[in-house]
Amino acid sequence: MTWLVAGLGNPGLRYAWTRHNVGFMVADELARRAHGRFGAPRGMHADVLTTRIGPAGVGAPGGQPVLIVKPRTFMNESGRAVGALATYHRVDTDHVIVVHDELDLDPSRMRLKAGGGDNGHNGLKSIRAHLGTGDFIRVRVGIGRPPGHQSGADYVLGRFPKNERDDLAVTVTEAADAVETVITAGLAVAQNRFNS
Repeated sequence: MTWLVAGLGNPGLRYAWTRHNVGFMVADELARRAHGRFGAPRGMHADVLTTRIGPAGVGAPGGQPVLIVKPRTFMNESGRAVGALATYHRVDTDHVIVVHDELDLDPSRMRLKAGGGDNGHNGLKSIRAHLGTGDFIRVRVGIGRPPGHQSGADYVLGRFPKNERDDLAVTVTEAADAVETVITAGLAVAQNRFNS
C-alpha cells in the first residue's frame, strides 16, 4: 500500500525559512535521507519524490512505497496536489500524512493525530475539500503564537530568526523521524514516542 507524505508550505524563495513552510522543511529532510531528488509530474501541481520507507530507513530496499510531496500551489490550494496524487496513485486516506505548522503548539513541540478539524489552517481546509474527508494523519509542528498584537497571517509568513534555527533543525529531524515511525510502526507507536 502506497503512502503519501505531504509537507505543506508556499513555493518560492520569498517563503523560504518562513514558519508556514516547516512542512516543506520536513519533506526536504526525508528527501535528503532518501538520497533522492524531487521531480514535477505533469498535471500534479507538486514536486514529488518516490521512495521506500521501512525498518532499515528511507530509501532502503524492502520498505513501503512512499510519495514525498511538496505542493507547487500556494498553501490555500494544497489540496489540488494532494487530492490529484492520492487519486492517481490510489492512496487510501488513512495512508495520507500531512506535515504542517501549528500555532496552538509551542515551538519544538509536536503532536500526531488522525482526523480532526482544520483549526483555521487553509492548507488543511483545502486538503479536506479535495479528499472529501479530514480523516488523514497530521504531524502538527509547533510554531507558537505571534507576540503582542501581530496578526497570525504576518507571523506565519515571517521567517524563523537565526537564533531559533538550531532548535528548528532538531524539530525538523524529529518530525521526519515521526513520519518514518508512522509508516513503519503505526500511528499509536509514533504518538507515544513523539507527542509532546
